Amino acid sequence: MRGSYRARMDLIWPSLTALDSYASALGKGWSPDTIRPETSAEQLESIRRDPSAFIDSLVDREAAGRPIPLPDGTLGVRLPGYYKWMWDGEFCGSIGFRWQPGTTDLPPHVLGHIGYSVVPWKRRLGYATLALQLLLPDAAAEGLDFVELTTDPDNIGSQRVIETNGGVILDGYEPHPVYGAACKLRYRITTKGT
Repeated sequence: MRGSYRARMDLIWPSLTALDSYASALGKGWSPDTIRPETSAEQLESIRRDPSAFIDSLVDREAAGRPIPLPDGTLGVRLPGYYKWMWDGEFCGSIGFRWQPGTTDLPPHVLGHIGYSVVPWKRRLGYATLALQLLLPDAAAEGLDFVELTTDPDNIGSQRVIETNGGVILDGYEPHPVYGAACKLRYRITTKGT
């Protein structure tokens, strides 16, 4: 990973100060959820109702929030987790981390420990690669020896992001039925030494 990216982008905690930039990205059609695009409209409504509560909902280390809506309309159990925002003077994307205390296992409805999404106008700048690199020490701090991430077989960009950060492909696997029949690739990244 070249150090030049570091000067251009960093991870920040969600904040009211940066919220307008985040909301602007949502308004332009970007979604932090690559599976449920309707998340954009839902989040804009949540921001409109109560900006502070929205910010608070993005950091939930106790899994105290509401269950997670799944693509088929059912609800999944919420795990402890949080989001950080990619920031280069404005909002560039989001990276989320979730875990189950005391184990590296995840429930079947959770596709991986880490998920990320970069706004379209900031892609191909190395931001996702750097964001993942910056987040891996958080996983180690939570006691995880490794994290797993998934991506679609045709998402070459995401595969490169994961592989650049030491990701090793485990297998193709069928995700929980709520995600449809599409096979995904599952990667593992060791967090030791991060």
